[in-house]
Amino acid sequence: MPEQPGTDEHRPPVRLERDGVVATVVIDRPEALNALSPDVLRAIADAFDALRNEADAVRGVIVVGEGGRAFVAGADIRSLSTLTPDEGAEAARLGHRVAAAIEAFPAPVIACVDGFALGGGLELALACDLIYATESSWFGQPEVRLGLIPGFGGTVRLPRAVGLSLAKELIFTGRRIDAAAAESAGLVARRFADRDALLAGARATIDEVSANAWTAVALAKRVLVDAAGTPTATATEFEVAGFADAFRTHDMREGVAAFIEKREPEFSGR
Repeated sequence: MPEQPGTDEHRPPVRLERDGVVATVVIDRPEALNALSPDVLRAIADAFDALRNEADAVRGVIVVGEGGRAFVAGADIRSLSTLTPDEGAEAARLGHRVAAAIEAFPAPVIACVDGFALGGGLELALACDLIYATESSWFGQPEVRLGLIPGFGGTVRLPRAVGLSLAKELIFTGRRIDAAAAESAGLVARRFADRDALLAGARATIDEVSANAWTAVALAKRVLVDAAGTPTATATEFEVAGFADAFRTHDMREGVAAFIEKREPEFSGR
């Protein structure tokens, strides 16, 4: 979805950019602080659907908001204001569809947060594999201040990221935390001085990942996503299955042979 000419009214709310092995999904609605309207959610899902068709060539995805003030400041409240309960359920399912598309994508996905990641914005970031943030970023689930609860996965993924106690505190109070507190809580993996350093850091991580066996990275992500939140006995079975699948790959044979022969491996992604 390349950016098309025209007025803001006709500008696609999401654009998909590619640079070598890195793809970038840009939420381009800065006039609304990149709020997640149904059109924006569908466009994000479409971007990941498009990337699935070229997954062998993509080693990492960056998700970022345009404008410098917000990653995503939340769901589009105007679009929610008139919904019936059934329509509310459908809106939540659309948000979950986006999160599922991100989690199902085989390559690591990094949310690059610069500014506000609130409500649906935090939930979008939580669906990604890593959250990187600038020092000026803020995080929170303020839905209760509107008479709502998180609807795009916040009650599920936030406790996994920061623990149940802190997740409850953030959700019950609607409180915001800054990037330093988010990093301390384990929500943010790394902090950066500014947007340029943020994007460069995400790119460097993807370059580092891409040097490894692609099959192993994809298997590791699959196991981590599938096992999250399951009982230990179930989670370890997911790991056993993934470990066994690694032995079916050419990359595993090449990696082990290279180690024994004291040379650099030449991974093929098979």
